[in-house]
Amino acid sequence: MCGIAGWLNWERDLRKEQDIAGKMANCQHRRGPDESGEWYSEHIALAHRRLVVIDPTGGKQPMEKRYQADRYVMVYNGELYNTEDLRKELKQEGHSFEGHSDTEVLLTAYIAWGSECVKKLNGIYAFAIWDSTRERLFLARDRIGVKPLFYTQQDNGFLFASELKGLLVHPEVEAEIDEEGLAEVFAVGPGRTPGHGVIKGVKELKPGYSMVVNRYGIKEEQYWELESKSHQDDLETTITRVRDLFVDTVERQLVSDVPICTLLSGGLDSSAITSIASRAFMREGKGRIDTYSVDYEGNEDYFEANEFQPAPDDLWIKKMSDYADTNHHYIRLKNDKLVESLREGVYARDLPGMADIDVSLYLFCKEIKKNFTVGVSGECADEIFGGYPWYHSQEALKANTFPWSRKLEERVKILSGDLINRINPQEYMEERYLQALSEVPTLKGENAEDARMREIFYLNLTRWMPTLLDRKDRMSMYTGLEVRVPFCDHRLVEYVWNIPWEMKNVGGKRKGILREALKGVLPEEVRLRPKNPYPKTFDPAYFDATRDWLLEILNNSNSPIIDLLDVTYIRKLTESDGDFDIPWFGQLMRLPQLFAYLIQVNLWLDEYGVKII
Repeated sequence: MCGIAGWLNWERDLRKEQDIAGKMANCQHRRGPDESGEWYSEHIALAHRRLVVIDPTGGKQPMEKRYQADRYVMVYNGELYNTEDLRKELKQEGHSFEGHSDTEVLLTAYIAWGSECVKKLNGIYAFAIWDSTRERLFLARDRIGVKPLFYTQQDNGFLFASELKGLLVHPEVEAEIDEEGLAEVFAVGPGRTPGHGVIKGVKELKPGYSMVVNRYGIKEEQYWELESKSHQDDLETTITRVRDLFVDTVERQLVSDVPICTLLSGGLDSSAITSIASRAFMREGKGRIDTYSVDYEGNEDYFEANEFQPAPDDLWIKKMSDYADTNHHYIRLKNDKLVESLREGVYARDLPGMADIDVSLYLFCKEIKKNFTVGVSGECADEIFGGYPWYHSQEALKANTFPWSRKLEERVKILSGDLINRINPQEYMEERYLQALSEVPTLKGENAEDARMREIFYLNLTRWMPTLLDRKDRMSMYTGLEVRVPFCDHRLVEYVWNIPWEMKNVGGKRKGILREALKGVLPEEVRLRPKNPYPKTFDPAYFDATRDWLLEILNNSNSPIIDLLDVTYIRKLTESDGDFDIPWFGQLMRLPQLFAYLIQVNLWLDEYGVKII
């Protein structure tokens, strides 16, 4: 995995401005700590930071390749999981290779098939290819949006980067936000509307989209979308198909020239990945696989079961580690580090994020990186198979809004009257919700219940899941760790999308079809255990620490967030040790996380020099 950046300008000789493109990539050095590279011609500059995973020598970037009279140059962030299939097909068409990297295969695929190459790719990626003969820049992002790609258009120019910081370091990009950016932060945040870069003038290439930039402008094209059609397979066939797709996906994602491990929480999803990976390791003579789990010091003293987190994980982790015969590592985080690292969470995301939910992953990945470069995680199974509580709550299903943001009225109370009048948060959220519903690929003749469930799945796949994928990418890559997510394989997503809800929920169990597919893969008690979310801290010391930090901000009249908040109301919240009856965002973000989010907003406004216009 890597960090990429580029600058295209039709009126300037960029060979004379090499320091700028270099800075655009080098500020993302945590994504690619192993190598750097730059390439320049008159009107385009490409820069790259590399994390070496496959073919250390043959995968250097920017990669240049000539074919007949044409020259192509690429910067690429990602991983292909069908590299060998593509290599074989390209060789049959007469193409040759100097190394064994997926980078060279991807560039050759573009040379052979042009823009259509993206339809053949299986992987996670964001890349840009300069076609020098035709003077055009081709960019693309993977179908699910695992890898990021931000861009901004300027007069006679175009900039792109893996992360916002790669654009903000450019002297012609200002860190400014307007009403829409403020609404993204205070109404939608820590989520984001697809394609929205929050910073004024900045966009993110949407998942499943490609883009061509030339002298005539920019043209975007959607090369992949979900297709709704009648599911023809019976239950037995469906179970077998889900199992086969999942096993194939996990095994494809174990390819690496550097050490690889799995993240094991003891839940259904990570346990399934670990079991399959362990068997593959044993079969290939690689020995025991290493696994990692995370929790907080003293959490067992304060844990209380609830709808979203019914039981602690340690018991289940040991059961799975013993079952799969793994070399397991327990990571225990300190709450003071959790608070201290809120600043690092902002730097990693370039935006306020999921507070300690983000930061704990950063600290976890930091520990894993001491011994491994690649990890495999069970992220996103709940979105695809229907594991969240809101899939099973009539209140959530009937709510005329995103099911993870049903407490918007509580959030609005923390905002100043001026900000409410300026951004109209409830109206903004309603517009975004209706926009999302308008995109749902409907199925003719589907009954009302199944049609609503299809909507809920679409909302989760396109509005909720990107928040978690952003978190996974930014926090892991900030430590130089690549984390793969097998449940995001587009083949699996496409197939499961059309399985009817009754079959997905077979046996009345959450993710029932996945549980059935994992018979024989997991011990029965793990296969049937209830879902637990990613661990959060329950220590009241964390509440105290975030409250005290937020009060420091409120007591400083120069804090940039002050004029955006109803300070009197927030002070009342800090005087209470109570909590919202349900999380204000997602499953885990309650009052301490709200305090931490506001802390991160203030840090972001201050340390990024964000100007509100």
